[in-house]
Amino acid sequence: MTDIVLQQLDRGLLTITMNRPDRRNALNQDMIRGLVEAAHRAKDDPQVRAVLLKGGGGTFCVGGDVKSMAAAGDPPPLEQKVANLRRGMEVSRLLHQMPKPVVAQIDGAAAGAGLSMALACDLRVAGASAKITTAFAKVGLSGDFGGTYFLTHLIGAARARDLYLTSPVLTAPEALALGIVSRVVPDAEVESATRDLALSLAQGPSVTLGYIKTNITNAETLSLEACFDAEALHHSRCAETADHKEAAAAFVEKRAAVFQGR
Repeated sequence: MTDIVLQQLDRGLLTITMNRPDRRNALNQDMIRGLVEAAHRAKDDPQVRAVLLKGGGGTFCVGGDVKSMAAAGDPPPLEQKVANLRRGMEVSRLLHQMPKPVVAQIDGAAAGAGLSMALACDLRVAGASAKITTAFAKVGLSGDFGGTYFLTHLIGAARARDLYLTSPVLTAPEALALGIVSRVVPDAEVESATRDLALSLAQGPSVTLGYIKTNITNAETLSLEACFDAEALHHSRCAETADHKEAAAAFVEKRAAVFQGR
């Protein structure tokens, strides 16, 4: 499992790499367990200030390992099957809800559950030749890892229905036009551009960035009044941080702020 999901911490940025390049990073049970473990580490480790999720070998992730599914023996009882899948899907929830910025580097392809995990991230940087598809309907499955939730919130129910029911393969520019990815860069620059973006977030005002994520998550589910109450509390909390005081001083002194994440 250590080799199938790689973790590297550098200057507050935890890079999580799905590492089955021979299978285009298709998800098997070992990889899923490794991703959940890495996501928990990212959430809980105070040294981690931002996360970059990527795939090794020039492909993000093509989703579940369909070949392994076809070769599997007798399935477990439905209740156990549901519990196993739900436990693995925690990776998407953790990426989406942790109070730290998460950036996905999409090169090659993001399909099925791979796309779902990318959608769970805060920002998605795609290489110009990347291909993006929901894929589930083509293999007779309805979808997992939160893709229907995230895509519906990103682009609306009508477009999400279209992309899930008909499962077209989108180019990176098409995905950008729909709002599925945050930016598109030349293939040769996708690794450096994504890392630069993620590293800049890792060196930002971490407490504030976490509350920004919480505010936006609240906006998906809470009432206007509840969102206002939370915004007032979070804004006041951020005003007490050393990073806010540093930013104010830097503004007055006409210099770049140096954030410590506290």
